[in-house]
Amino acid sequence: MSITVKFFASLRETVGKADAELDIGTIRTAADVWRVATDKHEHTPNMLAAINMEYASLDDAVKDGDEVAFFPPVTGG
Repeated sequence: MSITVKFFASLRETVGKADAELDIGTIRTAADVWRVATDKHEHTPNMLAAINMEYASLDDAVKDGDEVAFFPPVTGG
């Protein structure tokens, strides 16, 4: 049972990897995924998360087989 994790843009550089595979174990939320995948690295303010390609809160639940992605806030004009 596993979760696929992807890091984009500056977060990829911050955590030093583009992706990871995690054993679901005690992981229950997107915040748990971040904590485990980054060895408890602090997340950036306004960081965005997606579960299975849909925007999600860090408090949203994850389950076996999910893909969780993290990326910095998007700005534009």
